[in-house]
Amino acid sequence: MKKVLGAVTAAALMGCAATQEAQKPTPPPAETPAKVEAPAAAARPKLQVPVDYYKLDNGLKVVLSRDTTAPKVVVGVYYNIGFRIEPKNRTGFAHLFEHMMFQGSRNMGKMEFIRLVQKNGGMLNGSTRFDFTNYFELVPSNALEPMLWAEADRMAGLEVTQDNLKNQQGVVSNEVKVNVLNQPYGGFPWLDMPQVANTNWYNAHNFYGDLKDLDAATLEDVGAFFKTYYAPSNAALVVVGDFEPEQVKAWVQKYFGPLPTAAQPQKPDISEPRQEKEKRHDKKDPLATRPALAVGYHMPAVNTPEYYAMALVDEVLLQGNDSMLYQQLVQKKGMTGELQGGVNELGNHWNYNGPMQWTAYLFHDATTTTDAILAEIDGVVAQLQDKPVDASTLARARVKARSKLYGEIESTFDFGRADLLASSALFFDDPARINRLEDELEKVTPELIQKTAREYLRRENRTVLTVTPAPAQAKAR
Repeated sequence: MKKVLGAVTAAALMGCAATQEAQKPTPPPAETPAKVEAPAAAARPKLQVPVDYYKLDNGLKVVLSRDTTAPKVVVGVYYNIGFRIEPKNRTGFAHLFEHMMFQGSRNMGKMEFIRLVQKNGGMLNGSTRFDFTNYFELVPSNALEPMLWAEADRMAGLEVTQDNLKNQQGVVSNEVKVNVLNQPYGGFPWLDMPQVANTNWYNAHNFYGDLKDLDAATLEDVGAFFKTYYAPSNAALVVVGDFEPEQVKAWVQKYFGPLPTAAQPQKPDISEPRQEKEKRHDKKDPLATRPALAVGYHMPAVNTPEYYAMALVDEVLLQGNDSMLYQQLVQKKGMTGELQGGVNELGNHWNYNGPMQWTAYLFHDATTTTDAILAEIDGVVAQLQDKPVDASTLARARVKARSKLYGEIESTFDFGRADLLASSALFFDDPARINRLEDELEKVTPELIQKTAREYLRRENRTVLTVTPAPAQAKAR
């Protein structure tokens, strides 16, 4: 339902193509029959998100996207630091720092940022992803200026005490325990798969963090991390909604313009070598009640033709009850009741930058073996590898992919649009990329899908991750 509503809303925002009443043609003379051709179909309207993009002298990337449909705005600040490139021996630090950003700044005490948003009738959140850490607020339009001031204030500098640091170390440690260590299937597969599928430490370490690394963080570590990664030159600011552009530009300059730039260290190499042999890993889980299976295939590089092809491969193979894997594993074979997965479990196909896996995962009965499921998966994948998909399958995949894209853009009262604009500015210096995604999907041919499946859905490019319930005696302990 959410996807359908998102697609309908997006279509309304894009506008409908004007139609003209067809005029009855004058018939030609009888002695000179004329060939009458069918009228061309009306062009389908495409996504056209307004994009006003510029940079401040200190390097801050600014994206404005005006929409006067409702008197509300989304403000987002994205920092180019995520799980992947956090310092060695400080695993989990990117996530810890997300929490620290709510502990007080130069002009706001602990938790005052949250109270400021709530008093203005808004909502807010922050998150740590593979390639960025973000903070956003959704507020009525008349509260836009205070939000810009508040975000600039904490970008200018944190005021963190040892007590606050210790408190947040405890919060994050408890989060790890609740969400991973003491949770059945905790971290499966989003946290587990990268650690076994990748070889580069930056892509393969424990993103949630080792508890000993979290406990070892000091105030000096916090200060150094902030100075390095939370500078305007490593950030993007996005404003989406009902506002006056010139007024917003003046506020952005007033509050963010004076912040000093900071030289950025060279980003680490996060590339992955081509995988030439299937990997298998079994995780013993004393809290699990049924076996689980995930298969992950290394993705093509971002923004390549094959990357766009994989968006459609995902729809053909995995997404929805009409997908080939669902039909084979659920409907025909009854090996599982549900299939899940896709690209980028912490976001979507479009808002990451670096190595990634396309992952499908499921839970199954102990009487069904891993090899039996893999054989069925291989049989389905082979259909894409052996011959190009037919026109109707490709057309359906495009419709599903567009619907998902529209739904993501319109999600959470326009936060989805802000997310794609900010991440595209941050990674590619190109927020207008959002308006070309549909065109790239249209360029994908059956032959490209076949080529992509042959290279990226190879068994040698696959990691098989299983979860096995621990023996009964282990549970008793």
